[in-house]
Amino acid sequence: MDRKIGSEMKGNPMNTVLCFRNARVAAALLVFGFAIVTTVACSRSGKNTPKASGGQNILLAEWSGPYGGVPPFDRVKVEQFKPALETAMAEALAEVEKIAANPEAPTFENTIAAMERSGKMLNRVTTVYNVWSGNMSSDGFRAVEQEMAPKLAEYRDTVMQNVRLFERIEKVYSARENSGLTPEQQRLVWDYYTDFLREGAKLTPEHKATVARINKQLADLYTKFSNNLLHDEESYVLYLEKDQLGGLPESYVKAAAEEAAERGQPGKYAVLNTRSSMDPFLTYSARRDLREKVWRTYYSRGDNGDACDNNRIISEIMKLRAERTRLQGYPTFAHRALEKQVAKAPDAAMALMKKMWPAAIARVKEEVADMKSIAKKEGAAFAIEPWDYRFYAEKVRKAKYDLDSNEVKEYLQLEKLREAMMWTAGKLYGFEFQPVSDVPVYHPDVRVWQVKRNGRHIGLWYFDPYARQGKRSGAWMSAYRRQDRMDGEITAIVSNNSNFVKGAPGEPVLISWDDAETMFHEFGHALHGLSSDVTYPSLSGTSVARDYVELPSQINEHWLLTPEVLNRFALHYRTGKAIPKQLVDKIDKASKFNQGFITTEYLASALVDMRLHTLAEPGDLDPDKFERETLAAFGMPKELPMRHRMPQFSHIFSGEGYAAGYYSYLWADALTADAYEAFEQAKGPWDTEVAKSFYNNVLSKGNTLDPAAAFRAFRGRDVDTDALMRDRGFPIN
Repeated sequence: MDRKIGSEMKGNPMNTVLCFRNARVAAALLVFGFAIVTTVACSRSGKNTPKASGGQNILLAEWSGPYGGVPPFDRVKVEQFKPALETAMAEALAEVEKIAANPEAPTFENTIAAMERSGKMLNRVTTVYNVWSGNMSSDGFRAVEQEMAPKLAEYRDTVMQNVRLFERIEKVYSARENSGLTPEQQRLVWDYYTDFLREGAKLTPEHKATVARINKQLADLYTKFSNNLLHDEESYVLYLEKDQLGGLPESYVKAAAEEAAERGQPGKYAVLNTRSSMDPFLTYSARRDLREKVWRTYYSRGDNGDACDNNRIISEIMKLRAERTRLQGYPTFAHRALEKQVAKAPDAAMALMKKMWPAAIARVKEEVADMKSIAKKEGAAFAIEPWDYRFYAEKVRKAKYDLDSNEVKEYLQLEKLREAMMWTAGKLYGFEFQPVSDVPVYHPDVRVWQVKRNGRHIGLWYFDPYARQGKRSGAWMSAYRRQDRMDGEITAIVSNNSNFVKGAPGEPVLISWDDAETMFHEFGHALHGLSSDVTYPSLSGTSVARDYVELPSQINEHWLLTPEVLNRFALHYRTGKAIPKQLVDKIDKASKFNQGFITTEYLASALVDMRLHTLAEPGDLDPDKFERETLAAFGMPKELPMRHRMPQFSHIFSGEGYAAGYYSYLWADALTADAYEAFEQAKGPWDTEVAKSFYNNVLSKGNTLDPAAAFRAFRGRDVDTDALMRDRGFPIN
């Protein structure tokens, strides 16, 4: 998620989507991958699927309505989730047992394809369940989550430890090369076999029971970690008086006033404990004492020594992960986590991070020196602290590049940027977006577009841009339904979710350049899901390796800076005039500005994650101490923090989606930098032949082949990691 080592870095735990398949792992997203996983539901008809009528639970019904059926978001109630999940799990288990007990010899069709067709009801339920978890959470819903997490873990283990089912899968796997299967079918068989093997399909009954126990405990801990963090994000709000607003831009002040009024504090101004509120405050507030207060509150989430403290939970998680890893036969959790990734092993991931680290911290020293120079001229007699970095970096930006972020922001209207994303997708890949009003939504802020390509309907795109109570912070893409054509054409349904603060009534929402890049990034994930052209749902869309899935999103950011986009859509919110070329030139020249901060804060989190998960025996881990000592060993500059401190590191402790995988943004950044050079080396960013090749070899392929082979098909060779150094403006040794 860019030229910044991943727009994920905008702080969201659900930024990336890997879509799980069916009854086999429909609940895995809720148990082990919530940080990045959303459910995908299939809306095909099923003979035994009940229709909703009268008082029947709407979550269990097939999706009805236009576009092949849509989620019934407008009819959902929290009390429906528990019974729906229990009913759907029971049906899914019955379907799996029927496949396992089939007396016929195992074949691709009666085993693998049958698994692909199973679990439709559970997929539908977990799709909506996950939407509520990320966007509409409440005390009542969180109670359901806490109760259901271990039950979902138990369900998952029941499927993955089914001996007869694995025996059938293993036989299909052993005969895959001589059974007349297509390459896509062979890939699917390999995927099933590998996942079952990794989950301990060949363990003894005693060890399987232990793994099942551990998984239930972990599911409970992941939910607690996530809810503790959400508690701290919602509970800590700083209310300012009018005389405390010095330096803050008008748009921020107006939004802060609205937030305060919504919270029963009219006449005051609310600084929320989220990145989208914290970041601009630290950048512009002239009150150093308030900057420190906001900084400490934000970076203390989950680390306040109270009932919502996450440190003990982290220690328990690591013990359980280590115990399970030993049983599964891997030297460390990281070795297991990277087995199916492009990097393959922890050493390869560490090598790329260590290649970047010296250049990144060297750049930090240069950036701090520039800040000190300006601070000294202003008479400031203090060392640069983490709560000063963004503030003085903005001053350096103005001084070195004559670039005022507030001036840029006046040309970046949220709705115009949305139009820009759609226009870019049309020009590059032939997408068309048409707003629709015949689709139910879960909140009035959500809007929906029908998506066509070459005149053919290919999916729906939901857009949920605004922050609210019960919505997790950050920005992300979700997949509600994946494309496939296993039994007829099924089209994709995807969404982009973010947390912009609504402006005053009638006022456009102005966003920062950083936020504009995030929008393009997340939309890149959506395009990946919408572009899918595969047969089997498990291999569809964004269901690719973690360190590959960010390529389509990160490369999409590059088109924001093109004149074609800016001249059409970067229009002043008052005058309507296009952004001046002189200002665009300044943005371009400053594009590598602050790379020391951006790269270092990300890499610090990635290095801590990998070092933590390469511990064979974590013991009674003290997270704060481990974090402190690890950063000191790497020579972390004292002027900035790691991007996600351990007690708030949702990517790795709200589930297992990015555990030992946070490096993947950097890995994908290397792919992105090299891929974009393909455009630059041709006729430029809008080169139609390169765009066509990228669509055909990357966007549309899903997981139907090894990602490294897909990249080679596009680029003509393996990745050149020096492209990433060039992209960051770092020296190449």
